[in-house]
Amino acid sequence: MIPAEFSLIARHFRPLAGEGSLDLSDDAAVVTPPAGRELVISADAMVQGVHFLPDDRADLVARKLIRTNVSDLAAMGAVPWAYLVTVSTPRSTEDAWFAGFAAGLAMDQAEFGLSLLGGDTTSTPGPISLSLTILGHVAPGMAIRRNGARDGDGIWVSGTIGDGAVGLLAALGQFPDPDGFLADRYRLPRPRLGLARFGLVRACMDVSDGLVQDLGHICRASGVAAALQADLVPRSPQAAGAELALCLSGGDDYELLVAVASDQEAAFQAHAATLRLAVTRVGQFHAGEPHVTVRNKEGNSISLAHTGWSHFS
Repeated sequence: MIPAEFSLIARHFRPLAGEGSLDLSDDAAVVTPPAGRELVISADAMVQGVHFLPDDRADLVARKLIRTNVSDLAAMGAVPWAYLVTVSTPRSTEDAWFAGFAAGLAMDQAEFGLSLLGGDTTSTPGPISLSLTILGHVAPGMAIRRNGARDGDGIWVSGTIGDGAVGLLAALGQFPDPDGFLADRYRLPRPRLGLARFGLVRACMDVSDGLVQDLGHICRASGVAAALQADLVPRSPQAAGAELALCLSGGDDYELLVAVASDQEAAFQAHAATLRLAVTRVGQFHAGEPHVTVRNKEGNSISLAHTGWSHFS
């Protein structure tokens, strides 16, 4: 008799398996990286009640799990390739949840050109806990890191900032969201693949834990300071009524935060236009001890009680 775990894998995950997965029938996958490319590997976890709501649809949970990881590849200028996923659920989880979860994985596999290599399924007293390890690839030496920002570089962001954090409030019924735009932005990030092009972008990371906090990460990695102009930070019309501090520090946007040299800014904007992606200059890096100063329209410094999300404080 086939154990229940293996039967579940066969029903829901084996149809997603790609080349190198060995049909999910062995202890590990065996893969050959694309010729002449370097691997880029990242992993992210999501926990019910922390990263997604208990009543969120399983397919949307799966797609958010993939997209938060694809966003890490986008920040390094990498091309998505394959992934492994670990799913830990209470024993009472119904088969329909797994069917929905697998359907969401399949949808975004097709969207981003991914295939499943393997993973693990376990039971837990709760809550549902998920982890995904993603593999991408870049040309040798062309992965974009956080440590390349230099004195005088412009600070740029893609899209709009604050939708994710405000979207969580909307999903909880604590902020008006008549068309569902904000809740959708929280539940379904849009990875900005292709924007971070080596040679145009000096440093990059995605905005997952809050714009100010993530900008601080680039400052520390690059050994520079940053001046962020709060009034220039782009916000969607739907989130315009939210507190500025929430938008600057709330996280969950998965937009890209990039450093661009002054002589590359026009080329960067032209490149973004080919992707039909809005980009906005919101400040400048400058020499100094690594820190972020947030300024208002009048040039005065703004103090924030919190700069971003942390799991341990």
